[in-house]
Amino acid sequence: MCYRRKEGFMLEVKNAGFAVGEKWLVKDVSFRFMPGKCYMLCGPNGAGKSTLMKMLSLELPPKEGAVHYNGHPVNYRSKKSYARYRSVLSQAVDISFPLSVEEVVLMGRYPHFDIKPTKHDFAICDEAISMLDIEKFRKRNFLTLSGGEKQRVQFARVLTQIWEPPKEGCRILLLDEPISSLDLKYQFDFLHHVKKFKDGRTIVIAILHDLNLALNYADELLLLSEGQLFATGSPATVLAPGNIEQVFHLRTNLHKMPGANLLWIH
Repeated sequence: MCYRRKEGFMLEVKNAGFAVGEKWLVKDVSFRFMPGKCYMLCGPNGAGKSTLMKMLSLELPPKEGAVHYNGHPVNYRSKKSYARYRSVLSQAVDISFPLSVEEVVLMGRYPHFDIKPTKHDFAICDEAISMLDIEKFRKRNFLTLSGGEKQRVQFARVLTQIWEPPKEGCRILLLDEPISSLDLKYQFDFLHHVKKFKDGRTIVIAILHDLNLALNYADELLLLSEGQLFATGSPATVLAPGNIEQVFHLRTNLHKMPGANLLWIH
């Protein structure tokens, strides 16, 4: 799914753009995502974050340019072939059937078996349920859970989908506003789990609105404005006060402290 060059595996967008009618939501975006890093997409509403994420997740084929997996433009006629290596946590996943929590988590293993799950598939689900601390309601009807609880269950589902790196290449975890429905404790827990899951054969790409969390949890940050990349690089560099003022129209100070950084709006 990712391809090897001298610099390693990668996922790449090349001059990618997407338009609705004559309006370009994303225009001429090029970037290489490398394994072992957590990338976060930031920017104001309408900047193109979700559209770019949908192109990376293969939900939207670019109107121009290309998304490359494994050194080749994505074949959108066989999107299912990527399901063992790429998983997506969308903003809202509707489930209308009264499935139990463990049944929802098991859905992440569907690309890995033909007729019925194996003991190995169930073991992976057990590990994910334990890691996300949802054991206490694994038998509950998913529809009876709170929004935050549902999000944790869905996170377990997408993790089981790519629990093990493929034999060749790397796995890709795409997260579209993953902590919007979580309370404060579980926001930090979620991001800690993301960092723990990330390894040298994993690419993580997430949309995050909280700039302070992005500042402290991203390895690299992509700042979008009006459908284009405004700045990329280390979080402290990208979220410099001058960039924030131009993109968000806010005046800020960046305070660097031992173990954390803080943006202060004034």
